[in-house]
Amino acid sequence: MTDAVLVVNSGSTSLKFAAYAAGADAVPPLLCRGVVDSMTSDPHFIAKAPDGTPIDAHEWGEGQNLGHGRALSFIIQWLEQHEANIKVVAAGHRVVLGGTRFEGPVRITPEVLDYLDGLSAMEPSHQAYNVRGARELAQDFPGLPQVAMFDTSFHRSMPEVAQVYALPAELRDTGVRHWGYHGISYDYISRQVPKYVPDARRVIVAHLGGGASMCAMLDGRSMETTMAFAGLTGLPMATRSGDVPADVLFYLLKTQGHDVASLEKLLYGKSGLLGLSGVTGDMRQLQDSKDPAAVLAVDAFVYAMTKFTGAYAAVLGGLDALVFTAGIGENSPIVRAALCARLEWLGVKLDPAANTANGPRISATDSRVGVFVIPTNEELMIAQHTLALLQTA
Repeated sequence: MTDAVLVVNSGSTSLKFAAYAAGADAVPPLLCRGVVDSMTSDPHFIAKAPDGTPIDAHEWGEGQNLGHGRALSFIIQWLEQHEANIKVVAAGHRVVLGGTRFEGPVRITPEVLDYLDGLSAMEPSHQAYNVRGARELAQDFPGLPQVAMFDTSFHRSMPEVAQVYALPAELRDTGVRHWGYHGISYDYISRQVPKYVPDARRVIVAHLGGGASMCAMLDGRSMETTMAFAGLTGLPMATRSGDVPADVLFYLLKTQGHDVASLEKLLYGKSGLLGLSGVTGDMRQLQDSKDPAAVLAVDAFVYAMTKFTGAYAAVLGGLDALVFTAGIGENSPIVRAALCARLEWLGVKLDPAANTANGPRISATDSRVGVFVIPTNEELMIAQHTLALLQTA
Protein backbone atom coordinates (compact mmCIF):
# COMPACT_ATOMS: atom_id res chain seq x y z
CA MET A 1 0.00 0.00 0.00
CA THR A 2 1.35 3.43 -1.01
CA ASP A 3 0.44 6.36 1.22
CA ALA A 4 -0.21 9.51 -0.79
CA VAL A 5 -0.59 13.21 -0.11
CA LEU A 6 -3.20 14.98 -2.21
CA VAL A 7 -2.27 18.50 -3.34
CA VAL A 8 -5.30 20.71 -4.01
CA ASN A 9 -5.66 24.05 -5.78
CA SER A 10 -9.32 25.05 -5.56
CA GLY A 11 -10.61 27.73 -7.90
CA SER A 12 -14.04 29.17 -8.57
CA THR A 13 -14.94 26.76 -11.37
CA SER A 14 -12.01 24.36 -11.51
CA LEU A 15 -10.09 22.18 -9.09
CA LYS A 16 -6.54 21.11 -9.87
CA PHE A 17 -4.96 18.21 -8.02
CA ALA A 18 -1.80 16.14 -7.81
CA ALA A 19 -0.92 13.05 -5.81
CA TYR A 20 2.56 12.40 -4.39
CA ALA A 21 3.91 9.32 -2.65
CA ALA A 22 4.28 10.03 1.05
CA GLY A 23 7.36 7.94 1.72
CA ALA A 24 10.81 8.72 3.04
CA ASP A 25 12.02 10.40 -0.16
CA ALA A 26 13.34 13.95 0.24
CA VAL A 27 11.58 14.73 -3.04
CA PRO A 28 8.30 12.79 -3.02
CA PRO A 29 7.57 11.11 -6.37
CA LEU A 30 4.61 12.36 -8.38
CA LEU A 31 1.97 9.66 -8.91
CA CYS A 32 -0.45 11.58 -11.13
CA ARG A 33 -2.10 14.96 -11.57
CA GLY A 34 -5.30 16.26 -13.08
CA VAL A 35 -8.20 18.67 -12.99
CA VAL A 36 -11.95 18.84 -12.60
CA ASP A 37 -12.95 21.70 -14.87
CA SER A 38 -16.18 23.68 -15.44
CA MET A 39 -17.50 22.42 -12.09
CA THR A 40 -20.58 24.65 -12.10
CA SER A 41 -21.81 24.08 -15.66
CA ASP A 42 -20.29 21.16 -17.58
CA PRO A 43 -17.96 19.32 -15.19
CA HIS A 44 -15.33 17.03 -16.63
CA PHE A 45 -12.36 15.23 -15.10
CA ILE A 46 -9.03 14.33 -16.64
CA ALA A 47 -6.06 12.63 -15.00
CA LYS A 48 -2.54 12.38 -16.37
CA ALA A 49 0.51 10.29 -15.60
CA PRO A 50 3.71 12.04 -14.42
CA ASP A 51 4.90 12.27 -18.04
CA GLY A 52 1.70 14.06 -19.07
CA THR A 53 0.05 11.09 -20.75
CA PRO A 54 -3.75 11.09 -20.21
CA ILE A 55 -4.78 8.05 -18.19
CA ASP A 56 -8.47 8.60 -17.50
CA ALA A 57 -11.37 11.00 -18.05
CA HIS A 58 -14.94 11.40 -16.86
CA GLU A 59 -17.88 13.69 -17.68
CA TRP A 60 -20.97 14.42 -15.60
CA GLY A 61 -22.96 16.12 -18.34
CA GLU A 62 -23.85 19.67 -19.29
CA GLY A 63 -25.92 21.59 -16.77
CA GLN A 64 -24.51 19.78 -13.73
CA ASN A 65 -23.22 21.81 -10.77
CA LEU A 66 -20.67 19.51 -9.17
CA GLY A 67 -19.20 21.76 -6.51
CA HIS A 68 -15.92 21.46 -4.62
CA GLY A 69 -17.05 18.75 -2.21
CA ARG A 70 -18.29 16.30 -4.81
CA ALA A 71 -15.27 16.98 -7.02
CA LEU A 72 -12.82 16.24 -4.21
CA SER A 73 -14.72 13.12 -3.14
CA PHE A 74 -14.60 11.88 -6.71
CA ILE A 75 -10.84 12.55 -6.93
CA ILE A 76 -10.05 10.66 -3.73
CA GLN A 77 -12.26 7.73 -4.68
CA TRP A 78 -10.71 7.66 -8.13
CA LEU A 79 -7.19 7.71 -6.71
CA GLU A 80 -7.86 4.85 -4.31
CA GLN A 81 -9.70 2.74 -6.87
CA HIS A 82 -7.87 3.50 -10.11
CA GLU A 83 -4.28 3.80 -8.89
CA ALA A 84 -3.26 0.44 -7.45
CA ASN A 85 -2.60 0.28 -3.70
CA ILE A 86 -2.91 4.02 -3.02
CA LYS A 87 -4.28 5.41 0.23
CA VAL A 88 -4.72 9.18 0.57
CA VAL A 89 -3.38 10.01 4.05
CA ALA A 90 -3.17 13.81 3.91
CA ALA A 91 -4.09 16.84 1.82
CA GLY A 92 -2.16 20.04 1.21
CA HIS A 93 -3.96 23.13 -0.05
CA ARG A 94 -2.77 26.20 -1.84
CA VAL A 95 -4.26 29.22 -0.05
CA VAL A 96 -3.23 32.60 -1.39
CA LEU A 97 -3.40 34.70 1.81
CA GLY A 98 -2.24 33.72 5.29
CA GLY A 99 -2.88 37.09 6.91
CA THR A 100 -1.03 38.34 9.95
CA ARG A 101 -1.37 35.04 11.79
CA PHE A 102 0.28 32.59 9.42
CA GLU A 103 3.71 33.14 7.92
CA GLY A 104 4.20 29.45 7.14
CA PRO A 105 2.24 26.25 6.56
CA VAL A 106 -0.39 25.42 9.19
CA ARG A 107 -2.45 22.38 10.14
CA ILE A 108 -6.06 23.08 9.15
CA THR A 109 -8.72 23.23 11.85
CA PRO A 110 -12.24 24.72 11.74
CA GLU A 111 -10.93 27.80 13.56
CA VAL A 112 -8.10 28.22 11.05
CA LEU A 113 -10.57 28.01 8.17
CA ASP A 114 -12.82 30.61 9.77
CA TYR A 115 -9.88 33.00 10.06
CA LEU A 116 -8.76 32.40 6.47
CA ASP A 117 -12.31 32.79 5.18
CA GLY A 118 -12.45 36.15 6.93
CA LEU A 119 -9.61 37.36 4.69
CA SER A 120 -11.66 36.89 1.52
CA ALA A 121 -12.62 40.56 1.43
CA MET A 122 -8.92 41.36 1.01
CA GLU A 123 -8.33 38.86 -1.80
CA PRO A 124 -11.68 38.22 -3.54
CA SER A 125 -10.54 36.27 -6.59
CA HIS A 126 -9.02 33.16 -4.96
CA GLN A 127 -9.18 33.10 -1.16
CA ALA A 128 -12.81 32.06 -0.64
CA TYR A 129 -12.51 29.20 -3.13
CA ASN A 130 -9.22 27.96 -1.65
CA VAL A 131 -10.89 27.83 1.76
CA ARG A 132 -14.07 26.24 0.41
CA GLY A 133 -12.13 23.29 -0.99
CA ALA A 134 -10.48 22.62 2.38
CA ARG A 135 -13.72 23.08 4.30
CA GLU A 136 -15.74 20.70 2.14
CA LEU A 137 -12.99 18.10 2.16
CA ALA A 138 -12.97 18.28 5.97
CA GLN A 139 -16.72 17.69 6.04
CA ASP A 140 -16.56 14.60 3.82
CA PHE A 141 -13.29 13.19 5.23
CA PRO A 142 -13.17 14.46 8.84
CA GLY A 143 -10.23 12.29 9.85
CA LEU A 144 -7.98 13.34 6.98
CA PRO A 145 -5.12 15.66 8.08
CA GLN A 146 -5.02 18.84 6.03
CA VAL A 147 -2.40 21.58 5.69
CA ALA A 148 -2.68 25.08 4.22
CA MET A 149 0.32 26.62 2.46
CA PHE A 150 0.25 30.31 1.61
CA ASP A 151 1.37 32.33 -1.39
CA THR A 152 2.08 35.24 0.95
CA SER A 153 4.51 33.36 3.21
CA PHE A 154 7.62 33.68 1.05
CA HIS A 155 7.37 37.46 1.00
CA ARG A 156 7.42 37.95 4.75
CA SER A 157 11.18 38.36 4.43
CA MET A 158 10.67 41.69 2.65
CA PRO A 159 12.00 44.61 4.68
CA GLU A 160 9.40 46.59 6.61
CA VAL A 161 9.65 49.56 4.25
CA ALA A 162 8.61 47.26 1.39
CA GLN A 163 5.61 45.92 3.28
CA VAL A 164 4.01 49.16 4.48
CA TYR A 165 1.80 51.68 2.71
CA ALA A 166 1.77 55.36 3.61
CA LEU A 167 -1.54 55.10 5.45
CA PRO A 168 -2.51 55.75 9.07
CA ALA A 169 -1.58 53.07 11.59
CA GLU A 170 -5.21 52.22 12.34
CA LEU A 171 -5.63 51.13 8.71
CA ARG A 172 -2.32 49.29 8.54
CA ASP A 173 -3.33 47.41 11.68
CA THR A 174 -6.37 45.97 9.86
CA GLY A 175 -4.07 44.08 7.48
CA VAL A 176 -3.60 46.72 4.80
CA ARG A 177 -0.06 45.97 3.70
CA HIS A 178 2.00 44.75 0.77
CA TRP A 179 1.42 41.00 1.02
CA GLY A 180 2.88 39.66 -2.23
CA TYR A 181 1.73 36.50 -4.02
CA HIS A 182 2.98 33.57 -6.14
CA GLY A 183 5.16 32.84 -3.13
CA ILE A 184 4.90 29.06 -3.45
CA SER A 185 6.35 29.30 -6.94
CA TYR A 186 9.07 31.70 -5.83
CA ASP A 187 9.93 29.41 -2.93
CA TYR A 188 10.51 26.59 -5.40
CA ILE A 189 12.55 28.72 -7.82
CA SER A 190 14.71 30.09 -4.99
CA ARG A 191 15.76 26.50 -4.26
CA GLN A 192 16.52 25.78 -7.92
CA VAL A 193 18.60 28.83 -8.80
CA PRO A 194 21.76 27.64 -6.96
CA LYS A 195 21.73 24.48 -9.10
CA TYR A 196 22.09 26.59 -12.24
CA VAL A 197 24.14 29.55 -11.02
CA PRO A 198 25.58 28.91 -7.54
CA ASP A 199 27.16 32.33 -7.09
CA ALA A 200 24.07 34.39 -7.93
CA ARG A 201 22.95 36.48 -4.94
CA ARG A 202 20.86 39.15 -6.66
CA VAL A 203 18.10 37.49 -8.67
CA ILE A 204 14.90 38.71 -10.32
CA VAL A 205 12.29 36.05 -11.09
CA ALA A 206 9.44 36.63 -13.53
CA HIS A 207 6.47 34.32 -12.86
CA LEU A 208 4.53 34.94 -16.06
CA GLY A 209 1.20 33.22 -16.63
CA GLY A 210 -2.46 34.19 -16.69
CA GLY A 211 -1.58 35.75 -13.36
CA ALA A 212 1.83 37.40 -13.57
CA SER A 213 4.30 38.92 -11.13
CA MET A 214 7.99 39.52 -10.55
CA CYS A 215 10.10 39.10 -7.43
CA ALA A 216 13.45 40.52 -6.37
CA MET A 217 15.44 38.01 -4.31
CA LEU A 218 18.61 38.49 -2.32
CA ASP A 219 20.31 35.26 -1.22
CA GLY A 220 17.09 33.38 -1.95
CA ARG A 221 14.85 35.67 0.12
CA SER A 222 12.13 37.98 -1.15
CA MET A 223 13.02 41.66 -1.03
CA GLU A 224 10.24 43.03 -3.28
CA THR A 225 7.44 41.74 -5.47
CA THR A 226 4.97 43.30 -7.90
CA MET A 227 1.66 41.90 -6.65
CA ALA A 228 0.74 44.01 -3.68
CA PHE A 229 -2.34 43.96 -1.45
CA ALA A 230 -4.27 41.39 -3.50
CA GLY A 231 -3.85 39.54 -6.78
CA LEU A 232 -4.70 42.54 -8.93
CA THR A 233 -1.74 44.90 -8.94
CA GLY A 234 1.69 44.95 -10.56
CA LEU A 235 2.04 43.66 -14.11
CA PRO A 236 -0.95 43.67 -16.48
CA MET A 237 -2.24 40.09 -16.59
CA ALA A 238 -4.58 38.08 -18.80
CA THR A 239 -7.74 39.80 -17.56
CA ARG A 240 -6.48 41.68 -14.48
CA SER A 241 -5.49 45.31 -14.81
CA GLY A 242 -2.18 45.41 -13.00
CA ASP A 243 -1.27 48.81 -11.58
CA VAL A 244 -3.93 51.51 -12.02
CA PRO A 245 -3.60 54.81 -10.14
CA ALA A 246 -6.01 55.22 -7.25
CA ASP A 247 -7.26 58.53 -8.61
CA VAL A 248 -8.41 56.76 -11.78
CA LEU A 249 -10.58 54.51 -9.62
CA PHE A 250 -12.11 57.55 -7.90
CA TYR A 251 -12.85 58.98 -11.35
CA LEU A 252 -14.55 55.79 -12.52
CA LEU A 253 -16.66 55.63 -9.37
CA LYS A 254 -17.69 59.28 -9.59
CA THR A 255 -18.32 59.75 -13.32
CA GLN A 256 -18.62 56.45 -15.18
CA GLY A 257 -21.51 54.83 -13.34
CA HIS A 258 -19.45 52.22 -11.53
CA ASP A 259 -20.09 50.90 -8.05
CA VAL A 260 -17.70 48.73 -6.05
CA ALA A 261 -19.01 45.46 -7.53
CA SER A 262 -18.84 46.57 -11.16
CA LEU A 263 -15.43 48.16 -10.68
CA GLU A 264 -14.09 44.93 -9.17
CA LYS A 265 -15.51 42.96 -12.10
CA LEU A 266 -13.92 45.38 -14.56
CA LEU A 267 -10.45 45.31 -13.00
CA TYR A 268 -10.31 41.56 -12.39
CA GLY A 269 -12.12 40.21 -15.45
CA LYS A 270 -12.15 42.72 -18.31
CA SER A 271 -8.81 44.49 -18.12
CA GLY A 272 -5.14 43.57 -18.53
CA LEU A 273 -4.17 42.04 -21.87
CA LEU A 274 -7.83 41.48 -22.69
CA GLY A 275 -8.68 45.10 -22.03
CA LEU A 276 -5.73 46.39 -24.06
CA SER A 277 -6.31 44.11 -27.05
CA GLY A 278 -10.10 44.08 -26.94
CA VAL A 279 -9.96 40.47 -28.10
CA THR A 280 -8.14 38.08 -25.77
CA GLY A 281 -5.94 37.80 -22.72
CA ASP A 282 -4.10 34.79 -24.16
CA MET A 283 -0.48 35.74 -24.79
CA ARG A 284 -0.10 32.91 -27.32
CA GLN A 285 -2.66 34.56 -29.59
CA LEU A 286 -1.51 38.10 -28.94
CA GLN A 287 2.15 37.55 -29.76
CA ASP A 288 1.23 35.90 -33.07
CA SER A 289 -1.11 38.73 -34.10
CA LYS A 290 -0.25 41.81 -36.18
CA ASP A 291 -3.35 43.67 -35.05
CA PRO A 292 -2.21 47.02 -33.56
CA ALA A 293 -4.19 46.50 -30.35
CA ALA A 294 -2.64 43.05 -29.85
CA VAL A 295 0.83 44.48 -30.48
CA LEU A 296 0.11 47.22 -27.93
CA ALA A 297 -0.94 44.64 -25.33
CA VAL A 298 2.32 42.70 -25.70
CA ASP A 299 4.39 45.90 -25.70
CA ALA A 300 2.65 47.15 -22.55
CA PHE A 301 3.32 43.83 -20.81
CA VAL A 302 7.03 43.97 -21.68
CA TYR A 303 7.24 47.67 -20.79
CA ALA A 304 5.82 47.01 -17.33
CA MET A 305 8.36 44.23 -16.78
CA THR A 306 11.14 46.56 -17.92
CA LYS A 307 10.16 49.20 -15.34
CA PHE A 308 10.02 46.67 -12.50
CA THR A 309 13.31 45.06 -13.51
CA GLY A 310 15.06 48.41 -13.40
CA ALA A 311 13.53 49.23 -10.03
CA TYR A 312 14.37 45.84 -8.58
CA ALA A 313 17.95 45.97 -9.82
CA ALA A 314 18.21 49.21 -7.85
CA VAL A 315 16.68 47.57 -4.76
CA LEU A 316 19.13 44.67 -5.01
CA GLY A 317 22.14 46.84 -5.81
CA GLY A 318 22.72 45.07 -9.12
CA LEU A 319 21.66 41.90 -10.87
CA ASP A 320 23.33 38.49 -11.14
CA ALA A 321 20.53 36.43 -12.70
CA LEU A 322 17.14 36.81 -14.35
CA VAL A 323 14.78 33.82 -14.29
CA PHE A 324 11.63 33.21 -16.32
CA THR A 325 9.03 30.71 -15.11
CA ALA A 326 5.33 29.70 -15.42
CA GLY A 327 3.32 29.36 -18.64
CA ILE A 328 4.43 32.46 -20.57
CA GLY A 329 7.84 32.60 -18.93
CA GLU A 330 8.64 28.99 -19.79
CA ASN A 331 7.15 28.93 -23.30
CA SER A 332 7.38 32.35 -24.94
CA PRO A 333 10.74 33.10 -26.57
CA ILE A 334 9.15 36.25 -28.02
CA VAL A 335 8.33 37.79 -24.64
CA ARG A 336 11.67 36.77 -23.14
CA ALA A 337 13.61 38.24 -26.06
CA ALA A 338 11.62 41.47 -25.96
CA LEU A 339 12.40 42.01 -22.27
CA CYS A 340 16.05 41.05 -22.56
CA ALA A 341 16.52 43.46 -25.49
CA ARG A 342 15.44 46.29 -23.18
CA LEU A 343 17.91 45.17 -20.49
CA GLU A 344 21.15 45.35 -22.47
CA TRP A 345 22.17 48.32 -20.32
CA LEU A 346 22.22 45.90 -17.34
CA GLY A 347 24.59 43.58 -19.15
CA VAL A 348 21.94 41.14 -20.40
CA LYS A 349 22.87 39.44 -23.65
CA LEU A 350 20.65 36.71 -25.06
CA ASP A 351 21.62 33.54 -26.90
CA PRO A 352 18.86 33.43 -29.58
CA ALA A 353 19.18 29.70 -30.27
CA ALA A 354 19.06 28.78 -26.59
CA ASN A 355 16.09 31.10 -26.12
CA THR A 356 14.20 29.46 -28.97
CA ALA A 357 14.92 26.07 -27.38
CA ASN A 358 13.53 27.32 -24.03
CA GLY A 359 16.81 27.04 -22.17
CA PRO A 360 17.53 26.31 -19.41
CA ARG A 361 20.31 28.91 -19.85
CA ILE A 362 19.34 31.41 -22.53
CA SER A 363 22.01 34.08 -22.00
CA ALA A 364 25.14 34.31 -24.10
CA THR A 365 28.44 33.16 -22.62
CA ASP A 366 29.65 36.76 -22.37
CA SER A 367 26.45 38.08 -20.74
CA ARG A 368 27.16 39.81 -17.42
CA VAL A 369 23.75 38.61 -16.16
CA GLY A 370 22.79 34.95 -16.37
CA VAL A 371 19.32 34.46 -17.87
CA PHE A 372 17.47 31.19 -17.30
CA VAL A 373 14.20 29.41 -17.94
CA ILE A 374 13.37 27.27 -14.91
CA PRO A 375 10.02 25.43 -14.79
CA THR A 376 8.17 26.00 -11.54
CA ASN A 377 6.59 23.27 -9.42
CA GLU A 378 4.16 24.65 -6.86
CA GLU A 379 2.53 21.24 -6.34
CA LEU A 380 5.79 19.68 -5.21
CA MET A 381 6.42 22.52 -2.76
CA ILE A 382 2.97 22.03 -1.22
CA ALA A 383 3.51 18.27 -0.96
CA GLN A 384 6.92 18.69 0.69
CA HIS A 385 5.74 21.29 3.19
CA THR A 386 2.63 19.27 4.00
CA LEU A 387 4.62 16.13 4.73
CA ALA A 388 7.24 18.03 6.73
CA LEU A 389 4.63 19.71 8.92
CA LEU A 390 2.69 16.52 9.59
CA GLN A 391 5.86 14.58 10.41
CA THR A 392 6.77 17.11 13.12
CA ALA A 393 3.25 17.49 14.52
